[in-house]
Amino acid sequence: MKLQLPHAPYIANKIAIDLLNSGFVTLTRGVEPIAHYAQEIIEDEIKKEKALEERVEELLEEKEDEMEFMQVDRRNLFWLIKKRLAEDYGVILSYEDRFNDLAHRILDKLWQEDLINYSVSENKVKNVIYNAIDNYYKVFDKIEDEVIDRIRKFKRKIYPGSEEYDILFEKLYEEELRKRGML
Repeated sequence: MKLQLPHAPYIANKIAIDLLNSGFVTLTRGVEPIAHYAQEIIEDEIKKEKALEERVEELLEEKEDEMEFMQVDRRNLFWLIKKRLAEDYGVILSYEDRFNDLAHRILDKLWQEDLINYSVSENKVKNVIYNAIDNYYKVFDKIEDEVIDRIRKFKRKIYPGSEEYDILFEKLYEEELRKRGML
């Protein structure tokens, strides 16, 4: 699953909460600054990938006629170009490697800003951050499906894409995250 901007604050909060609950990390200024810096780093990563994808789209649009003539599969070509340009944009395509890199960058930033102290190995703390990101993505689909089902069961029809739906979805989504200790 691809990182998306709306998920950044939730992932950042999960990281902060998991560090707090780890038992071996001391937060020097509380949860909020940790979530703030984690969110900044995650959003930066998402923006880099978005810039890469926009460039790939530009390249594909320039060659649209040729692709149509040669009957090229657009999705496969998109992926091949993205893979080719990823390094230039500083984007890691393997999710495991990307989450690992994010965890390192977040840990480094939290340490530089003197937001955390720990007496265990750096790798153990990095794993808490990595697992927070990974676990969020493992339950994201389940939470989203549960929220959609709850909205469908309302007596009054609320249509996807409407402002009312979006507000209700956000509220119920956050409620589910709280139930699971992720917010």
